[in-house]
Amino acid sequence: MARRRVLAGSLAQMQREAARAQLAQVKLVEQQRRAAERALRARERALAANERELKRLYAEERTAEVDEMNRRLDDEVAALESILAATLEVDDHLDIETLKQPVHLPKFTPGALAKPEPSPHLDSFLPSPPSALGRIFGKAKHEAAALEGKRRYEEAVDAHARAEADRLSRLAAAQADHERHVAKLRGEIEAQHQEIDQFKQEFERGEPDAIVSYFTLVLEASLYPEGFPQRFRLAYVPESRQLVIEYEMPSIEVIPQTKAYKYVKARDEITQSTRPASHIKSLYASVLTQLTLRVLHEVMEADKAGYVETVVFNGYVETIDKATGQPARPYLITLRTTRPVFEALDLSRVDAAACLRHLNASVSKSPSELAPVKPVLEFNMVDPRFVQEADVLSELDQRPNLMELSPKEFESLITNLFTAMGLEAKLTQASRDGGVDCVAYDPRPIFGGKVVIQAKRYKGTVGVSAVRDLFGTMQNEGASKGILVTTSGYGAASFEFANGKPLELIDGSNLLYLLAEHAGLEAKIQPPTGWKDPLVEF
Repeated sequence: MARRRVLAGSLAQMQREAARAQLAQVKLVEQQRRAAERALRARERALAANERELKRLYAEERTAEVDEMNRRLDDEVAALESILAATLEVDDHLDIETLKQPVHLPKFTPGALAKPEPSPHLDSFLPSPPSALGRIFGKAKHEAAALEGKRRYEEAVDAHARAEADRLSRLAAAQADHERHVAKLRGEIEAQHQEIDQFKQEFERGEPDAIVSYFTLVLEASLYPEGFPQRFRLAYVPESRQLVIEYEMPSIEVIPQTKAYKYVKARDEITQSTRPASHIKSLYASVLTQLTLRVLHEVMEADKAGYVETVVFNGYVETIDKATGQPARPYLITLRTTRPVFEALDLSRVDAAACLRHLNASVSKSPSELAPVKPVLEFNMVDPRFVQEADVLSELDQRPNLMELSPKEFESLITNLFTAMGLEAKLTQASRDGGVDCVAYDPRPIFGGKVVIQAKRYKGTVGVSAVRDLFGTMQNEGASKGILVTTSGYGAASFEFANGKPLELIDGSNLLYLLAEHAGLEAKIQPPTGWKDPLVEF
């Protein structure tokens, strides 16, 4: 009985321990499950935090990208707004000497050819001295090895001599090639220097082609924002010391159509707002007016030699006529100004548009619509092809010389020219100094009317008094316009007086062009030996 009780107690104890062990196992499993869940939640939180961080960094990157796009856009607009200001701190004068190519002749670098191979040494071919035992039993063998070493040494000496001769030959050939190359470079540089020296001499002599080339280099050196064509033509009229510039201006596409960029995080998209049409038009008009003043400034500042007294600027745009589909080049700005008038300006403080009005420029009323203006002087009228200089071949030139015509012939020529140009021209009684006075009528309604034409066959510059006299005659005659034609040219004072008045000044090169273009007459202007301008003017 007692034994059964002991056994029953032991069994109960075992059952209790098993139950406790099972409970502990259950608790352990539960703890492990909870730990796993906590780890999973921690991992999910970490992944979520990492994803949020990646999204934040991505959004910051896209925002920075948009900020950079807006910065570049602002810089682009700022550059357009400062077209004129950007050149005022630059010295536009061109020192012709700086055009010479620097003399940088390469040095001769022979490389490995300059290093001879080491001469062979006999010791390296001979066997090592024999040991004491070898001197007794291996003497014959050592002597044979020594003879073989000497033989190989002699072969090496011979091979070294041939190799050295070949090296010296190739070194001499390389040096000769280098000297020929240097001589060629030196010749090219000397030829380029001579060309620049000749250009400088021609420029200092005031030759028109050299003057045009000089100002071409000046304008080509000017740096503009992207989209500016920077194409132009120049002509120089020495009689009037007048530089005529026909300059291609940028189209309205040079103005950014975008006002600003924005990053929309919700759609992960970069959007852009459109610049108002009014701002595009006003900025474009500002660019054109600034560009005009900039070109004039660069020419005037670069002219240290004082060749230019008067500048004509015609600014045009290459486009397609929407009505015809054909290429067109409407002129948007045109003006003529003189050095004294322009140099009196403080360009750092002017409003470009107001400044052009002060200069009596003709500016398109709607540049964005390419509304054209009439150039104050057609470029073709001063095309260098029509400007002829006297030379040794002049006797072979069969073209009529305007300076050799009789007063009556010259009168008829001028009358026929303006008749061919569409005016109803009639001669008047010749003036006292043998010149031509002609009254013409422009039959066009509104723009037409009476035109007083006066001509002067001069060799020297026509004085401003002649322009004043023409203006007085025009007023006395009740004419709507006065035209002064000369075989020579005009000074700055004449252009200043005529500026803003219904006066047209036609110089010698203009006259030659008009005769060729409208009367089909190829003429020349060459004062005969001993020619003297009349002392009395009309």
